[in-house]
Amino acid sequence: VLEEYMGSDPLYVGKLHSDVDKGDGSIKYILSGEGASSIFIIDENTGDIHATKRLDREEQAYYTLRAQALDRLSNKPVEPESEFVIKIQDINDNEPKFLDGPYTAGVPEMSPVGTSVVQVTATDADDPTYGNSARVVYSILQGQPYFSVEPKTGVIKT
Repeated sequence: VLEEYMGSDPLYVGKLHSDVDKGDGSIKYILSGEGASSIFIIDENTGDIHATKRLDREEQAYYTLRAQALDRLSNKPVEPESEFVIKIQDINDNEPKFLDGPYTAGVPEMSPVGTSVVQVTATDADDPTYGNSARVVYSILQGQPYFSVEPKTGVIKT
């Protein structure tokens, strides 16, 4: 499920279906586990699962749920309970932050060009294993041509 979904309708997540279900309404689907009935709802007749709230991957990256198909009349399981995970897919919704800043550094006058002044480090809360959302590239907004920054490491040089 994509995080931060802002649509007006509940977001379709997926469908549960039992081979025992012949489409005659005799099977009832239920969900239990993290967020069942509060975040994730299931249509007990069709097995369709929807997310009813906006999900934030940085708050919770996945939800573990259990599904059951029951005989509607006897309320007995027609299959063993199954467990599944809904993973929240990251979007680029966090900007990099300099957690150790502000940085203060000095450099002796007449230092040769290329002298390292300071290394800065920014972090990004987005998922580093998915896309480029957590990739940080450094650049200097002012101070050129006297200072430059190595785009990948954050090392500032004269």
